Amino acid sequence: MSAIGPVITVPNEHDIDAVTAISGSGPAYFYLLIDMLAKTGVELGLDEESARQLAVETAKGAAALAHASGDPMDDLIARVRSPGGTTAAALDSLEDHGVRDIFKRALTAARDRANEIADQAHESGQD
Repeated sequence: MSAIGPVITVPNEHDIDAVTAISGSGPAYFYLLIDMLAKTGVELGLDEESARQLAVETAKGAAALAHASGDPMDDLIARVRSPGGTTAAALDSLEDHGVRDIFKRALTAARDRANEIADQAHESGQD
């Protein structure tokens, strides 16, 4: 498996449901964010192609830096967030609207659903 990417070992089989919530479903979360950035860019006056390209390239750059640096996400955020600046305004708005709790509930729902699916498969003898 390591030929196609890093292998993550989890302490018990039940933790696979958390892996599913983060990594299995994770691409859709990023696609949603890219879509929201692009569509809002259009609402703010950009053409669709430019807005999509900006959103995708920003996601690629952020992911590449997060991967390459290994720094804590809070440190990476702080490098972009100028006190009183545009990023601070956006991040403050996200925090004020509970974005972290929203994501926590979403990932917990995904984990719980993965657990339900595994239980159903086990009960029907399909595991």
